[in-house]
Amino acid sequence: MERPLRVVELDHVVVRCRNQARSLDFYTRVLGLTEERRLDAIGLIQLRAGESMVDLVPADPPPTDAGRNVDHFCLGIEANDMDRLVRYLREQSVEVLGDPMPRYGARGMGLSVYVLDPDGNIVELKQKAS
Repeated sequence: MERPLRVVELDHVVVRCRNQARSLDFYTRVLGLTEERRLDAIGLIQLRAGESMVDLVPADPPPTDAGRNVDHFCLGIEANDMDRLVRYLREQSVEVLGDPMPRYGARGMGLSVYVLDPDGNIVELKQKAS
């Protein structure tokens, strides 16, 4: 089957924070990112990083030295048919986590799906908003 997607950008990275206030200060005051959006219900703070975003979420439980600190990263993709993309991924023996659904990212809302890479890292594949 022909590959039904083209990766065009890194949309966002989600960082698990031991101390979210300290991380927010670092990314905004020190690095100059600007706060764009909050979802208090899940503790999410989204920061604008040029064309991309850095999302801060509370680490619960806090990551250890051997633990995972990056929750996931998101690749912006061009794909016309997300159901076809999911079929293709499964044919390639990629573990798909759930169904495509609308999610917010650096370029606004778009359909996305989560997959696992060969090392168990979570990768979100998100359609570029038109």
